[in-house]
Amino acid sequence: MNTTDIVLPDWLARCAENRPAHLAVQCGQAHWSFAELDRQATRLARQLASAGVREGHRVALLAANSLSYVAFVHALTRLGAILVPLNLRLTLEELCWQVRDVHASRLVFDADNASLAGEIGRALPQLPLATLASGSTQGEMVLSELPEKDVPLRTLIDLGATQAILYTSGTTGQPKGAIITYGMQWWNAVGSALNLGHSPDDRWLACLPLFHIGGLSILMRSVIYGISVMLYKKFDPVIINQALFEDKITIISVVAVMLQRMLAALDGDGEAGKGATYPATLRCVLLGGGPVPRPLLEECLLRDIPVVQTYGLTEACSQAVTLSPEDAKRKPASAGRPLPPVQLRIIDDNRPAAPGEPGEIFLQGPTITPGYAGKAEATAQAFHDGWFATGDIGYLDKDGYLYVLDRRADLIISGGENVYPAEIESVLLSHPAVEGVGVCGQADPQWGQSPVAFVVLKAGSTVSAQELANYAAQKLARYKQPKAIYFAGQLPRTSSGKLIRRELPTLLQTLHNTGAL
Repeated sequence: MNTTDIVLPDWLARCAENRPAHLAVQCGQAHWSFAELDRQATRLARQLASAGVREGHRVALLAANSLSYVAFVHALTRLGAILVPLNLRLTLEELCWQVRDVHASRLVFDADNASLAGEIGRALPQLPLATLASGSTQGEMVLSELPEKDVPLRTLIDLGATQAILYTSGTTGQPKGAIITYGMQWWNAVGSALNLGHSPDDRWLACLPLFHIGGLSILMRSVIYGISVMLYKKFDPVIINQALFEDKITIISVVAVMLQRMLAALDGDGEAGKGATYPATLRCVLLGGGPVPRPLLEECLLRDIPVVQTYGLTEACSQAVTLSPEDAKRKPASAGRPLPPVQLRIIDDNRPAAPGEPGEIFLQGPTITPGYAGKAEATAQAFHDGWFATGDIGYLDKDGYLYVLDRRADLIISGGENVYPAEIESVLLSHPAVEGVGVCGQADPQWGQSPVAFVVLKAGSTVSAQELANYAAQKLARYKQPKAIYFAGQLPRTSSGKLIRRELPTLLQTLHNTGAL
């Protein structure tokens, strides 16, 4: 039997049966047990049905992290409708493009985004709108005061069905709607648990936006595992640190820039002091979002912080490769080995790369997207003999552990040599005065391209561009050394914290125009 033909009992309903009083999700002071989340999802599904939402409808959601968001995700499951989460940081034009591109049947929004939703509605007058609101302190919800329609709801989950369509971050160009199936969520959760371990008392802190796969997959793991999610509307390093100490958090998912801010806030605490660590209840810091700077990994090792690097992408339903906890000290710079359901190979010049030889990362398995919604050509281009081409560059060591170097699109070719921006960024980030770095290539009449760096300094720190250049020269081959170093107030990042390298040339022009250079 094909795994896509498998149907399973509704994950949330099973949690409500097996652990009705167990905490399902908490956001601020509001919290729901699995029984209450089950009730809220059913109620919201019936309201959506009364609004005309049917099986196969694509429903766009413009909302911040909240209990209502969680219930909405499960409500759509019970209707067989498809979630299209919208990135709150996009412009009106970008949001309208996505809503049109996905052929959304309705836009649902929370109170904080009512104004933006209104603008979308005026731009797309045929698009029905509905408000997702939260009432009492326990998060009692209303959906535009709609009645509940008594319709039969789904009690089974078809692993082959589409759960969501998530638009890629667009770090390398026009976003595409990646299809996420229930089977992808199931096998990703199974693979993650087999690698990281599982406890029924786990508490997973979710401070990534739920409109990204890294956040959404935590919600799915919660009801597959029957564990608690501590949800935060936004990331605040001080508040997150406090939760790690006080709320018995066992797992947290972050990207490198978030962890850097958490450690800085931890050192700023008079009680914790320089080099402080987290309580023993925290068994795993899942660190993704791109190649992790080596200095950050080394600092976590010194502090005995249980960091495991992970490599994944939207099209792989979050994790594809994750370092196991027992390998964290033995292979600190590695992203680990593929999760049990995932196959991986490195291809260079249309042939399998030898150990240690860089090439493009290809993935295959039940956690990989079947394609892009309405984009047959893009889907065909993404797959080669059944293997998904990630566009990322990496290599496998002799033990089969993956080391991620960079995005293929970000690769700088200087004088015929491959230069990986992440390597230069890692070196500059190891300087004590540097908080953030972005590197891109610029045209060079002699070498074709040469790397340039944009640096954000830590508050109160001073260092010259020449001093940083001298520092990099001690650690990098000559062809890898940045030809110029520019200082900036901030770097362009996605809402999940990923550096957007394709915007760095624009940043250079902005610095010129403002006289900052």
